[in-house]
Amino acid sequence: MSDLTPLPHAPEVRRRRTFAIISHPDAGKTTLTEKLLLFSGAIHIAGSVKARKASRHATSDWMEIEKQRGISVASSVMQMLYRDCVINLLDTPGHKDFSEDTYRVLTAVDAALMVIDAANGVEPQTRRLIEVCRQRDTPILTFVNKMDREGKDPLELLDEIEQELGMPCVPMTWPVGQGKAFGGIVDLRKQQMRLFKAGADKRDEEGDEIVPLAQADTLRARFGGDFETAEGSIELLAGAAPAYAQEAFEAAKQTPVFFGSGVNNFGVQEVLDALVDLAPPPAARHVTKIDGSDVEVPPAAEGFSGVVFKVQANMDPSHRDRIAFVRVNSGRYASGMKLRVQRSGKELRPTSVVTFLSQRREAVEEAYAGDIIGFTTHGGVQLGDTITHGEAPASFGTYTGLPFFAPELFQTVELANPMKSKQLMQGLLQLGEEGAIQVFRPTVGGAMLLGAVGQLQFEVVQHRLKAEYGVEARLGACRFHGARWVTCDDETAMRKFTDEAASKLALDAADTLAYLMTSPYDLRLTQERHPKVVFHPLREHAGLALQTG
Repeated sequence: MSDLTPLPHAPEVRRRRTFAIISHPDAGKTTLTEKLLLFSGAIHIAGSVKARKASRHATSDWMEIEKQRGISVASSVMQMLYRDCVINLLDTPGHKDFSEDTYRVLTAVDAALMVIDAANGVEPQTRRLIEVCRQRDTPILTFVNKMDREGKDPLELLDEIEQELGMPCVPMTWPVGQGKAFGGIVDLRKQQMRLFKAGADKRDEEGDEIVPLAQADTLRARFGGDFETAEGSIELLAGAAPAYAQEAFEAAKQTPVFFGSGVNNFGVQEVLDALVDLAPPPAARHVTKIDGSDVEVPPAAEGFSGVVFKVQANMDPSHRDRIAFVRVNSGRYASGMKLRVQRSGKELRPTSVVTFLSQRREAVEEAYAGDIIGFTTHGGVQLGDTITHGEAPASFGTYTGLPFFAPELFQTVELANPMKSKQLMQGLLQLGEEGAIQVFRPTVGGAMLLGAVGQLQFEVVQHRLKAEYGVEARLGACRFHGARWVTCDDETAMRKFTDEAASKLALDAADTLAYLMTSPYDLRLTQERHPKVVFHPLREHAGLALQTG
């Protein structure tokens, strides 16, 4: 990578839109994902996450446990073409127990589409995801779903969203009626009304009935008081709400709002068009160099670079493969290109580099900033690794910001059948590398420990160990209730600490040293006894300290 001068990749970068769909569970996120794929032409028939025993399932839910429970427990990547734009869509788990996966996905996108249930408004998990987006200044589009059901008043919903987001809402569409009286939506950008009709799992080739607002008398006659109420709300908002400003949206200082019903294919077209028209293309990303300084790498820079934000084991159970998902941050990937892991200096020669439609894959001939590509890995690649073209110098540095949160729940893991110890170790290593669970290996021996932020993670790992590795694992109680990754610049102080705290030290899947605590008081006491040791609640901070120390 000779320099970072922007080159003619800029037209391809401008075509990219990379966004994540976020929501509280059951707000309709995965259903909306299906319908965006449907309207873009990427698929022709949508699955149903509700019919657990049906032959079809959501395109983005591919794990067996997801199909059984009707929930998303892992993020999925889907690429589609629409209006000459390449759209990279990432569907995320809504359940709080899998929030780590969602947080990591949010580092790989340039915008987020927040789905809100019209009846429930902004719910707890949505608040947490909003906070992560705000910390990164990620632009947010908002879709209020399930307008064909009884719910909160739209003006009340707008006020609630504004308070939770801490930014003004700018309606782009507005509902006429609600629940059984739902008549459709007014498109404020195009000054027309799309009339509601119940949808299905296929897109209606005849299209919806659309009436220009210039024919308002016709609409009043058809929808009566509901249309007049919508007119009054629109007039009120025109005076009270700010005008849409692209700069404010891209700076995460206002959110455009859309209304509709994902399950009925309604209001989806307006959201898809807005993603192309409003969502920003990839921007420059920060790299921390070996000397600790930060530089910005523009997306159209000459050299290829990207970051591993997800590792997924056994997407194809028949091949027992592991796929590293890489968000391309700069340059152009070309088929056959030599790659390098900046952390280790290891050269990669992936034989198969692919894009995704959930678990379906297509070979990649080229990719640009904003695209998500994947390659098979047999080890040596970790979450957060910076990947560059093979000739990039080590001084390029690494991309930062991939979060690993300290787990709050721990369980021991032991074999029901001692003859399966090799399969257990392989399963735990791979599941730890992909971030499905945090795996800790005590430094002084003893049972392996699993760390999680939510109880459901343990259940998923136990299920996957049996389904994917043929291992019956017993999970048991554990005395630890938290972890901190540790670093220290003073070798003598570090040696004293590791000697005294040996029974509470463990290495995680990335061989980073962690202190396992039995209580908050335990941590405070240890910090007082070893003031030169730094205890990090995020592994990325420990990694930065080691890199620049």
